[in-house]
Amino acid sequence: MTEVLIAEHVTRVLPGEVPVTLVEDASLKVANGEFVVISGPSGSGKSSLLYLLGLLDVPTSGRLWVNGRDTSTYSEEDLADARLAEVGFVFQFHFLLPEFSALENVMLPMRRLKRLSDAEIRARGEKLLSDLGLGNDIHKVPKQLSGGQSQRVAIARALANDPVLILADEPTGNLDTKASANVEQTLRDLAHRHDRAVVTVTHDPRLAATADRVVSIVDGKIE
Repeated sequence: MTEVLIAEHVTRVLPGEVPVTLVEDASLKVANGEFVVISGPSGSGKSSLLYLLGLLDVPTSGRLWVNGRDTSTYSEEDLADARLAEVGFVFQFHFLLPEFSALENVMLPMRRLKRLSDAEIRARGEKLLSDLGLGNDIHKVPKQLSGGQSQRVAIARALANDPVLILADEPTGNLDTKASANVEQTLRDLAHRHDRAVVTVTHDPRLAATADRVVSIVDGKIE
């Protein structure tokens, strides 16, 4: 297995009259094919750490490698390109564009990346949705989908550009038991069957119990 994500002594401090430390001296490695859960109490820094790992935020100190590249040298444009091409995000709230169909939502990241033709983009979007059990729902808009279906559309969108790293922030937080189980299985399959590195923040003990490894964080520090 190859280490897709390496964080070394990463710290994030919010400046101000009284600086606030969100993450302190965090080190973590995640390989392809690995399903890792980050757990901890509310306010412990779980999401702050995830945003650093996903290049949505920049550490105050420390270094982070994604897919073998040291991101500490990246410009804002480089970070945006890396987020688009190499990292897929799934959030608690799916953030689908309400006026667009499921297929159109999934096609958006591919259109931004501009690696595929329009025909290839549509074909890949249809396949991703079909693989997630939504083949009959590709033309529905979000208000016509259940919460679980919307979250699976969000997962398809996260996979659109074939990223090496999937990050999920409380992906089952708003779902019922059955929908949660479907999302949990999908995340495990992405790691174990599709050889991706998957990192999930969750309060859900059932989801944590299925992980290959659980990383605990308290007061911004990995235990």
